[in-house]
Amino acid sequence: MAKEKTDDKKTEEVATTAEGAATATKAPAAAAAPAGQQVQQTLIVDDSNVSAGYANFCRVSSTPEELILDLGLNPNPYAQGEVTVPVGQRIIMNHFTAKRLLSALSMALQRHEQAFGVLETDVRRRVRKQ
Repeated sequence: MAKEKTDDKKTEEVATTAEGAATATKAPAAAAAPAGQQVQQTLIVDDSNVSAGYANFCRVSSTPEELILDLGLNPNPYAQGEVTVPVGQRIIMNHFTAKRLLSALSMALQRHEQAFGVLETDVRRRVRKQ
């Protein structure tokens, strides 16, 4: 897996409720607010030590407390028979974070499809007959 390092820092302002649910916003940070009202939180994302990798394989498994994503690189996705896929990353998160990730990925894919067209996930339908 190819790995890259970046030195970028990103700042994102989010509105959070007393329960900790976050929604994106551009409003300035507010002082203390009564319980139940939104309070501004500024998140500084430090990705200076991030390692980037590529995955064309994902396995999702779950326990009652956590969701587990195994990401790997299948060197020959069209091979027949037994294929060993080395897992390079395992991401473990709670189900609340997984649901927020699902929503963020869904929105990103909708924007991509609006700009570039529908993504066909069935390889047989993508193959053009000549």
